[in-house]
Amino acid sequence: MGKTIRVLHLLKTTAGAAWAVKLLREQVALGIEVHVVLPDACGNAKAYEDNGCKLHYLNVDLAVGKPWLNVSKICALRTIVKNILPDIVHSHFVSTTLIMRMAMIGITTPRIFQVPGPLHLEHKFFRSIELLLSNRSDHWIGSCQWTVDKYLALGVHLNNVHLSYYGTDVDSFRSTSPSVLREQLCLSKDTIIISMVAYMYSPKYFLGQTRGLKGHEDLIDAVSIVRETHSNVHLVFVGGEWGGGTRYEDNVMAYGKQKLADNVTFLGNRKDVLNLYPSIDIAVFPSHSENVGGAVESLLMKVPTITSDVGGFPDLVINQKTGLTVPAKKPDLLASAIAYYMENMNKAKEHAIVGNELARELFDVKNTAKETFQIYETILTKK
Repeated sequence: MGKTIRVLHLLKTTAGAAWAVKLLREQVALGIEVHVVLPDACGNAKAYEDNGCKLHYLNVDLAVGKPWLNVSKICALRTIVKNILPDIVHSHFVSTTLIMRMAMIGITTPRIFQVPGPLHLEHKFFRSIELLLSNRSDHWIGSCQWTVDKYLALGVHLNNVHLSYYGTDVDSFRSTSPSVLREQLCLSKDTIIISMVAYMYSPKYFLGQTRGLKGHEDLIDAVSIVRETHSNVHLVFVGGEWGGGTRYEDNVMAYGKQKLADNVTFLGNRKDVLNLYPSIDIAVFPSHSENVGGAVESLLMKVPTITSDVGGFPDLVINQKTGLTVPAKKPDLLASAIAYYMENMNKAKEHAIVGNELARELFDVKNTAKETFQIYETILTKK
């Protein structure tokens, strides 16, 4: 296309979403004029600015508990859109997408919802609301194949649904301190370290959840079963509560100690996660709902990986090729997969090497940024 594409991105947090910093950095490098709406000037805000993004401050997270607050958000975002005159508005969360669509009523500028995870699509009420607020100006980027297939099954036109994973700096995944974790925990070299790296999300009871979304309790149950026949196992959780779920974190820790006694360690949030991976023998991600989650990180670190078979996991973790997958919420089957890898560590390592190659191919942010650029061009050409 002849002119520079101007894109307005909508984000609801500066505390997380490091993937957005990387994506927008690469989009700027590709010549896109990137504007981003952020809720505040904290956290990653300076990183966006340093990477060449133009910042606008507004909390565009949907206020569910205080719906009257959304009116001012909608009006303020509509003003920003009219002042910037973007070629495309690109939202990255369900809540920001709903605000975006209401703010842009009557404005035909194409807007994109890049879907970070499939959770809302798994519940009829929430996916119905999301689709109800969409119109002919809307496009979707699924960040896993499951999401793309779901929108197509719901009747969204093929031309309006695209696929692009959230990428990362794949060459940054290396450790400078091998075996740190094993030394810190005073574990013998014969001990098999099973680990899960994930925040703890409290159950959403209104969605019928009785256990946490990431399946921490399922992994505790599975390792408890494994220990009946393999006593040389130690479970390590990396990552603490998220979103104020302190009570849930306490409950998980208590449950872990009840089931595994001294054979489980909770490290909480760490800033040196990459230095922990060389000590991890098997990474496990038994999520009940997920995009691709921590499996990208573990395979980029060449750690044998086991996941549930939900969402985007199968895009990367191909059973018996790049890792192992099991049905979600089945601790007994998860235990069997863990035991299989323990008894076949050479095969587990072979899977991890193949998985590493696939992860580098699918999740290199330089490639995913080019994909979004091509999606923009396709949308604008058709418009």
